[in-house]
Amino acid sequence: MNAAGAPAASLRMRVLAMAERRLPALTRLRDREPLPIHLHRRRIYVLPSMFGIVFAILLAVMQLGALNFANNPALLLTCLLAAAAWMSLFAGFRTLADLQLEAISSTPCHVGEMAQVSFRFAVSARARPSLRMRCGGIDHPFAIAAGSAATVNMALASERRGWLRPGRLRLWTDQPLGLFVIWSWLNPDISILVFPAAESPVPPFPLNAQGQSERSSSGDGDEFSGLREYRSGDPQRRIAWKASARHESLLVRESERLFDDDLHFEHATLGGLDSEARIRRLTAWILAAEAARRSYTLELPDQRLGPGLGDLHRHACLRALALMPDAT
Repeated sequence: MNAAGAPAASLRMRVLAMAERRLPALTRLRDREPLPIHLHRRRIYVLPSMFGIVFAILLAVMQLGALNFANNPALLLTCLLAAAAWMSLFAGFRTLADLQLEAISSTPCHVGEMAQVSFRFAVSARARPSLRMRCGGIDHPFAIAAGSAATVNMALASERRGWLRPGRLRLWTDQPLGLFVIWSWLNPDISILVFPAAESPVPPFPLNAQGQSERSSSGDGDEFSGLREYRSGDPQRRIAWKASARHESLLVRESERLFDDDLHFEHATLGGLDSEARIRRLTAWILAAEAARRSYTLELPDQRLGPGLGDLHRHACLRALALMPDAT
């Protein structure tokens, strides 16, 4: 938007805000709505744009001049322009009428990332050009072709962990001539889960988990550990014949089995950090454990998750951290 259009847009937004405060009909759409949301004619509003107001003043001046000078062609031109402006109102109204928001999809994100949200509008029998959806002061233009659906992709900033709500969305258009602003409000009942941010760089795993990450025991494992003397009952396949030939007794290959202990991430052991710093560190450990493909357990003050590994376990742990107390 250029510098000349900024004051006009600001004035229009102030007029709309004042109208919402004065007219109860404009404020009834503040409650959350379940999907699908159908835009019927009673929830679509119309106001002249700044260009429309100037155009109306111009038509009034043209009409006065034509009547004053008895100029029939000028009067006819004024009437034709007024009729075109009036029909543009109905054309813009039909662009929003009977539009239906049928589905919304989103993916969780971490604090500081952009949450990606997709709004899917149902198949429309007629073309709906030049539509715009406003969220957070940013307009997202789109159009719906006749006989097809449309999806609007929107990125929302995530500043805090927990649930993120897009809030009320303004769906509007000023087409076909820009003389009127036709709009409606969408307030879908959706929330996007925002995971905590991970501490960077990733700190080492806790000592209680790292120091006991592997232990060994003698048995039929895959790791070779050495030779020992033959004992009654040892299988012949484990006899080291070449090594036994150099000694006076039979030698048997000894192997050990490695046991991989689960990593244990406990909220209570991070006493030197504040609550948010603990959550960021636990998040970093969870992501690092998933990258290393190591099973882990998350222990929080009110629940214990795991041991486990994979997308479902990661999502459950990050969700529990995101919804800890003080989350929005």
